[in-house]
Amino acid sequence: MSRKEERLNVIIESGVVAVIRVSSADDLVNICSALADGGIKAVEITMTSPGALEAISETTQVLNGKAIVGAGSVIDAETARSCILAGAEFIVGPILDLDMVRLCNRYGKIVIPGAFSPTEILTCWEAGVDVVKVFPATSLGPSFIKDVLGPLPQVKLMPTGGIDINNVSEYINAGAACVGVGSALVDKTIVHEKRWDDLTERARQYVSAVKEARARV
Repeated sequence: MSRKEERLNVIIESGVVAVIRVSSADDLVNICSALADGGIKAVEITMTSPGALEAISETTQVLNGKAIVGAGSVIDAETARSCILAGAEFIVGPILDLDMVRLCNRYGKIVIPGAFSPTEILTCWEAGVDVVKVFPATSLGPSFIKDVLGPLPQVKLMPTGGIDINNVSEYINAGAACVGVGSALVDKTIVHEKRWDDLTERARQYVSAVKEARARV
């Protein structure tokens, strides 16, 4: 099994990709560490956050394998390459950019581009992506995931947008390989008040919810 396959298995087994989008780079490492302590194995630092590349590099060193560090909101191959050089093991985008997919595959990194319709989802899969980010999931709901997987059971889907502790199990039960969770997990007030233990507990709740949902399938 390749390093990429091992990383992908860890992400899917954990079931939750934490999407971190903050206005200051100061707390990014603390956020990622707290989430990892709660059992989340994949942290996505968005490129819309100040100092994202530096945070990816530092967090990769600090976590030292406790969680896989990736980059989000990546829309082109040039940015993807910068993220990979900084240490990102997976690249997530809101859209499909074929050059970005080719670059990630060239360097053996996990690539998760965004799609909305069944046609876009299949286009992503045929381009050689590892997981398709269904975005924004808020507009579609869990039933969309189930409906798409009917004719396309081979595709791994990661709904993102509007996922919270109240509906995460619904998406897992619908067949999602994993889910991307942003502000519902990385709460701005908790971050502002630096309540890292509370963030760790929230992470545990999400990981537990995914585990329990899978046990019921």
